[in-house]
Amino acid sequence: MLIFLDVETTGLEAEDKICSIGLIGVNEAKVVAKCDLVNEGKKIASKASSINHITNEMLKDAPKVAECETYKFLLDHNDETTTLIAHNSKFDLKMLAKSGFHYKGQVIDTLRVTKHLIPECEGFSLGFLRYELKLYRDEKKELLGCGVEDDIKPHNALSDAVVIKLLYEYLLEMVSKEEMCALSTKKVLMQKLSFGKYAGQYIEEISMCDSSYLQWMLANILDLDEDLRYSINYFLEGRV
Repeated sequence: MLIFLDVETTGLEAEDKICSIGLIGVNEAKVVAKCDLVNEGKKIASKASSINHITNEMLKDAPKVAECETYKFLLDHNDETTTLIAHNSKFDLKMLAKSGFHYKGQVIDTLRVTKHLIPECEGFSLGFLRYELKLYRDEKKELLGCGVEDDIKPHNALSDAVVIKLLYEYLLEMVSKEEMCALSTKKVLMQKLSFGKYAGQYIEEISMCDSSYLQWMLANILDLDEDLRYSINYFLEGRV
């Protein structure tokens, strides 16, 4: 079983919780799509609503994560024969763990795999890759194949699960499923910064002309991307 998963949250702070969970399950020729709004007792921040279009009114009568059909599907397939595929899988699994779900199978992180295989991309967010790789062209067909006839906005948990599936299939033309599993655990040596005053510039060059800025990033940006932190440390150590 392959499960393409996405979760939407009430925000990005430590106390925030899942407010929506969507997945596409693929087992041989059978495809199942599921999506639920959930209420874990944490109000959704306006900033989060502006992205995922979920409001507190929509969550008012929603069940807890453990009570929804999507979560039960995950539980039913939580074993070593399942491969879970997500974009930034550590975040999704961390949020699910807050609701008591601890995954047992293989994981493919399309975020990290894309960084490995298409390092020249200017960005790696799912929204950026949706347009950069023209995945949006096949969304409608994919939704219909999952039995979903309604149009779904981007950042909806189910629509993002569809994009993750399309991204996986795009990457599958470059490497095998097994290779993606291996790449998902291998750190990426990133070459450029994607934000800040040196956005678009090579980290190695910044380490030579302004190493203090990189050291500031390491010390002050607590949620710094794991691969970016690894890359900054790599180039800084090369200057020692």
